[in-house]
Amino acid sequence: MLSLAVVLPSAERVELRQLTLTEPGAEHVVVEVEWTSISTGTERLLWSGQMPPFPGMGYPLVPGYEAVGRVVGCGANTKLAVGDRVFVPGASCFVEARGLFGGAASRLVVPEGRVTRIDEGLGEKGVLFALAATALHALAGGDGRAPELIVGHGVLGRVLARLAVAQGHTPVVWEKDPQRSGGAQGYRVIDPSSDPRRDYRSIYDVSGDTALLDTLLGRMVRGGEVVLAGFYPGRLSFDFPAAFMREARLRIAAEWQPEDMKALAALVSEGRLDLDGLITHRMPFDRAPEAYVTAFTDPACLKMLVDWRNCS
Repeated sequence: MLSLAVVLPSAERVELRQLTLTEPGAEHVVVEVEWTSISTGTERLLWSGQMPPFPGMGYPLVPGYEAVGRVVGCGANTKLAVGDRVFVPGASCFVEARGLFGGAASRLVVPEGRVTRIDEGLGEKGVLFALAATALHALAGGDGRAPELIVGHGVLGRVLARLAVAQGHTPVVWEKDPQRSGGAQGYRVIDPSSDPRRDYRSIYDVSGDTALLDTLLGRMVRGGEVVLAGFYPGRLSFDFPAAFMREARLRIAAEWQPEDMKALAALVSEGRLDLDGLITHRMPFDRAPEAYVTAFTDPACLKMLVDWRNCS
């Protein structure tokens, strides 16, 4: 089988290529992709060449871990049915390219255990499941403190805030860029320079800013917690005496786990989490290289969607 895929042959280069897919086994499903979206955090690091060395890292590679499509083939030991709509958090199924993430392609071969069946009516919004599950994972960790301050009003920050509001909380969100300050639902978005508070008990940072930790520690009460829920390409450091005097707590929230994805699917299905208004830009598959550049360079682009439905 062949698949048309987005390929990064090297840093700051994006191409479309026909790639050979690995042969599916008894535990695999074949998915015809309808939509993929672009992460402006981790995928930007792949594009820029700044991604720290991870197992499987190297060029050429297929990016993407936010894909929605339909099952068109099922292995003998699978339970999904042909026609099911699923979320795919990436794949490693290409012969001529590395599959670090590996979801940005017209067709994927994936172990059934990696995919999540989603409601038919969810449509393109299903691409947001990875970010939303990451937000849910961050909230589920620690001692249950809800975020009083969220730093960053991108998609992850917005979903974190919506989840907190759904739980009955009213977080404050910091955002410096006026183009990203709109779209709040039940919470306030302010510029950090206008916020006098220094008594936050729980601060969730999704900015990816490696230089921000001292500022955040200065805004918390004694015994407060900073949760690093974004991804940081460089070293993080902080002023120890300031953290010592506050007896500060630092928690790192990693990527989502299968139980987070199941919990998220239930929240969305029951209408307790709204994913509307988070996809701001859309392009057809044949403009995918342009879509990646726009996603990484246009601050107004919260989430770029690539439409693969007319790819034959």
